[in-house]
Amino acid sequence: MRDLSYLNEKPIAVLGAGGIGKAIATDCVLGGQDVILCDIEPFAKISLSNLDNGFRLHGDQLSRYGFRREGTAHFSKVTTSLKEAMDAAEILIVAVPAVGHTSFFTQMIPYLRDGQIIHIFPDNYGSLLFRKVMREMNSDKRIIVGGWSSAPFGSRLDMEGPYVLPSTRIMYRAVTLRGAALPMADQEEFLESIKYIRAMDGINTGDGPTSADTVMDTGFSNVNPILHCPGVILGAGTIENYGVMYGDNKRDFSIYCHVYSPTVSRIQYSVYKEESAIAEAMGVGIQYFREEQFYSRSNILGPEYMGDDMSVPFEDVYEMAIGTGPFKVDHRYLTEDIPIGCHVYHELGKKFGVKTPVIDSMITMASAMLGRDFYAEGYTLEYLDIAHMNKEELLDYLNNGNYKNK
Repeated sequence: MRDLSYLNEKPIAVLGAGGIGKAIATDCVLGGQDVILCDIEPFAKISLSNLDNGFRLHGDQLSRYGFRREGTAHFSKVTTSLKEAMDAAEILIVAVPAVGHTSFFTQMIPYLRDGQIIHIFPDNYGSLLFRKVMREMNSDKRIIVGGWSSAPFGSRLDMEGPYVLPSTRIMYRAVTLRGAALPMADQEEFLESIKYIRAMDGINTGDGPTSADTVMDTGFSNVNPILHCPGVILGAGTIENYGVMYGDNKRDFSIYCHVYSPTVSRIQYSVYKEESAIAEAMGVGIQYFREEQFYSRSNILGPEYMGDDMSVPFEDVYEMAIGTGPFKVDHRYLTEDIPIGCHVYHELGKKFGVKTPVIDSMITMASAMLGRDFYAEGYTLEYLDIAHMNKEELLDYLNNGNYKNK
């Protein structure tokens, strides 16, 4: 592995200036790094506005080891030019919604340089798409790309009425995250490079990163589809009635506080068992959870920031989650986690002979609820450019980078 200490002297580029992107960028600045924040049009018109007085981090920042960082940050540069941002940085952090990955990557590829390291938060199969776009654009740059099962913290942009404020509330900081490079041959250097991302300090000083078993493991270990999809589907009536027929203030709502129950947990655990069966059939890993970890308000989110024994009983109030929503059913908890999370599991189940009745029911119900066809809209294995590979070929690609042409 090459010596990465030179990264200490280099700025980083955060590409994507939504809530997660700005929070990561701000955390890095407060940690002492030079950060270039970049977004592309038409999103930049909103995402890069109102930053003249800086961007502020605050909040409880719950964490088992107590790491916290708050304050107002000013970025070295704010730009809509990917070329300008990428020319100046060796570490590129991609923090855009998964639905925008392909179009964003297509604009990034021409400006890649040998040696750059790309981190995708969260991965959501973005690493597979990045390599696919590189092949389609005939890019032979020697870069490292990989992604993470989640962001390094749970956060919400501050709002006042209809206005998004230049600040975000950090509710918790992860003490560990699962990450993987594509291919795994680059894993050692990929994991080493997070020492030079100050937004990962809570993890570096916590339990440290966990090496996922390929980017498919990273996808399976994203807990959002397990937590969000059953929560929103089974809690739709509560979401739409809270603050109207009962509850004092709609903005206090949380699926963790007001929807999760033993029955919902049973469905969530069923989704996890189906994912685990697919991972086993494929020969890749998945984050391990005990069944009893699902049966609490904190569910399998708690271990991310407090360790495996974190549990908020159903009889207690989950203070951290109050006000985290979602406040409507037509929300990314379904519009992203169903077509990208659940539908990929559905496709993999068919390919590897694993039945997924509970996951399939989530897709069917979400489609009916939102008047969409997520079976038609969802990510396919063809879209990820892995449909034509058998198990051995896929594992060779994931681990060694040997892509089998169609």
